[in-house]
Amino acid sequence: MTHPKIRQTRHLCFLIAGLWIIGGLPAKSPGQVTRSRPNVVLLFIDDLGFGDTGPYGSTDIPTPNLDRLANEGVVSTASYITNPPCCPSRCSLMMGMYGQRFGKYGMSRGLPIPEDKPTLAEFMRNQGYTTGQIGKWDLGSRSQGPLTQGFMEVAKKPPQKQYSQIREQNKNRKQKKDASKYICITEDGKEAWLTDVNGDQMVSFIERNKEKPFFLYFSPEAVHSSNAETPARLTERTTAIGKRKKLAGAIVSVDDQVGKLLAVLEKHQLRENTLIIFSSDNGANGGEGGTSTPYRGGKGKGTQQEGWVRVPTILSMPTVLPQGKTYQGMTCTLDYYTTIAGTINVVPPEHLDGVNLLPFLTGEKTGDAHEFLFWMNNDPTDAPRRRLIAVRWKDWRLYHHKQLGWQLFNLQSDPREEHDVAAEFPSVVATMKQQHSGWAETLPPVAPLPKRIRNLPPIIPTGFGWAFANDVQADTENRLPANN
Repeated sequence: MTHPKIRQTRHLCFLIAGLWIIGGLPAKSPGQVTRSRPNVVLLFIDDLGFGDTGPYGSTDIPTPNLDRLANEGVVSTASYITNPPCCPSRCSLMMGMYGQRFGKYGMSRGLPIPEDKPTLAEFMRNQGYTTGQIGKWDLGSRSQGPLTQGFMEVAKKPPQKQYSQIREQNKNRKQKKDASKYICITEDGKEAWLTDVNGDQMVSFIERNKEKPFFLYFSPEAVHSSNAETPARLTERTTAIGKRKKLAGAIVSVDDQVGKLLAVLEKHQLRENTLIIFSSDNGANGGEGGTSTPYRGGKGKGTQQEGWVRVPTILSMPTVLPQGKTYQGMTCTLDYYTTIAGTINVVPPEHLDGVNLLPFLTGEKTGDAHEFLFWMNNDPTDAPRRRLIAVRWKDWRLYHHKQLGWQLFNLQSDPREEHDVAAEFPSVVATMKQQHSGWAETLPPVAPLPKRIRNLPPIIPTGFGWAFANDVQADTENRLPANN
């Protein structure tokens, strides 16, 4: 039986080819100069904290390439993740909608993303773009890897360095060999830092596709824990101390890859015609020494606070966006899909919850891109620490504490959320609760996880070089059960 995504892909390929022949696809976007169609690169870093880069005030981690990107673009200071952490965050990003709209309230790893709505990659592919993905996927079901969800080229994951020593997991489990998270083996047998390899893959994708419009989703494992093996050549470039030093070195490597991106775009005169979006999948990991300064909280401890959901975000496209500007209005990752559609001058799909940020970033519109943003993770199967029910409106943040009830904070005067003012502003609490309830009433219940599908190829192929969608679709189709 033909898998619906694969069948849909075949039909769309014929449709796209016909549209190109008759000239039916959009030809140009506003402000475009050097190419007929703009390129898009989406950089989505794992666990990068709000206060851990130069554009956001870090002084102990040098990030000259991100500093340059900020100087050549717009820094968003109130950018949010509506479905933290990693897996739900990425689902919402790729679908451009609240995950709760398809029953994903918590981690629920393995829950399918909707098959009847195009992912961002499918949308871009259907507009004639070459779509590429590098690094972490972590969304959808076991059968919904990037090669079946719109990405035409996916970078293979090189083998990890294996250690000869045996590590005891615990007294009740068998011992097993240990593998490095970030030290990998290259095709010529040498050791390399995985983030560096991912950056080289980014360069190779652009070199290979420089003559046609492309969309690249760069989502490295960095800087997710553990960064314990970060090499001295990276950590010594920072002034961070203690456990933060290893994280700092890993962030330096991320910055290096941004430098590679800017260099290859300039080399081929693509920089001015490429939209770059740089962001993170959730707030800082305090266990690794990350910081959400000036806000409190983050991954692990503090998942109720602002630092868990507010992330660094930079958007840059010299021919369209202003340079060296700060935008203080509320935005979120749901907006990237819609903004990319606006950049390529195509009407976005109807299912999106996001806003086209271009008018706000250029100054055509002022104020918040969203009047309200909502959070709700009441999934009984998720870890209790990730329970989060909250609302943002103007300077206010309202969230529900299991023991204390609704608490209200003014982030302008109290960014660390240390003074609950709910009793002083009952009308604000009532308004925000009413908005949250109205939104929640539109949502389906928590979706159950499907049974695990076995005997499928790896979601991210292992090895060297690249995997291509046309090469894996037949194999995937043969492995899928008839009722999937």
